[in-house]
Amino acid sequence: MSATLPRFGVWALVHGSRAALQDPAEPYDASWARNKSLVLEAERLGFDSVLVAQHTVNPHDPSLDQLEAWTASAALAALTSRIEIIAAIKPYLYHPVVLAKMAQQIEHISGGRFAINLVNAWNKPELERAGIGFPEHDERYAYGREWIGVVEKLLRGESVKHRGDNFHIDDYRLLPADPYRARPRIYVGGESEPARSLVAAHGDTWFINGQPIDDVARLIADVSSRPRAAGQEPLRFGLSAFVIARETQEEAEAHLQHLFALAELDKPIREQQKANTDPNAVMHPTFARSARVGSNGGTAAGLVGDYDTVAQRIVAFHRAGIELFMLQFQPFEADMKRFAEEVAPRVRRILTSA
Repeated sequence: MSATLPRFGVWALVHGSRAALQDPAEPYDASWARNKSLVLEAERLGFDSVLVAQHTVNPHDPSLDQLEAWTASAALAALTSRIEIIAAIKPYLYHPVVLAKMAQQIEHISGGRFAINLVNAWNKPELERAGIGFPEHDERYAYGREWIGVVEKLLRGESVKHRGDNFHIDDYRLLPADPYRARPRIYVGGESEPARSLVAAHGDTWFINGQPIDDVARLIADVSSRPRAAGQEPLRFGLSAFVIARETQEEAEAHLQHLFALAELDKPIREQQKANTDPNAVMHPTFARSARVGSNGGTAAGLVGDYDTVAQRIVAFHRAGIELFMLQFQPFEADMKRFAEEVAPRVRRILTSA
């Protein structure tokens, strides 16, 4: 059980709406202008973090727009003053020396508010069509583990000598070092056995896809039991979830059914996305266990209901070990504001009065 209050973050709309792409109340918009406005509003409303997912092409439909994560994160770092900026990274797209320098620079621009989210890729065409190739699941994680080991040392300002299966690095050091802390935080996604091993070795926070609380508690128990290196802080846990909070349960359920109906219009796109996905990715069998809207588990976490019910469920997840809730909404801006004004204060009242 965490003794602190939970943190709340939002997903940047890097490839449009999270639940349904053809929503009259939220026309498709993955532009820089829309994302800048959304993140500035999230900061104003008191949200703690923003996750900027990385794709070079849109994973739903390659004809649709796609925000670039790292240039956008650098710009957001300069425009914001408080919110944590988490940029996702797929190791095959950047050499660790180059990526570490980019991360180090954004850390300086943000004044110590930057973080990396390591993901080991699931969208095959994104890498295959670039000529990079798409190795099998465990090989990608082995590459990612070596990659983040190099990046982590460089972010600490160490002089790196490395001889591995994928990288040979001689006396490489990046300056100026981080003046704010030892290094930016490292978030890790993925629920396979290699992913769990990787986050225990190198991560600060493990992102768990949205799913029922009993499943989340089992995942936390498993990874919490794994050994950590001397000097590492205890691992923290984050949860992705799509929120539908309304004054009444009936209103929340009606909006959920509305989004289910809109999502049906995207069925051909989702089928193509499924065909492009690594069949060994653990997240997809997890998602298939229940009907849901939203990405990365979406409404499977059960944060659908009246304000009090949603607040109580968040408190239950927090007491099970979730420190950061990375949230999705649709319509995003309106429901993000609703959450900040109605749900977040209820969560704080429950936890501070206990």
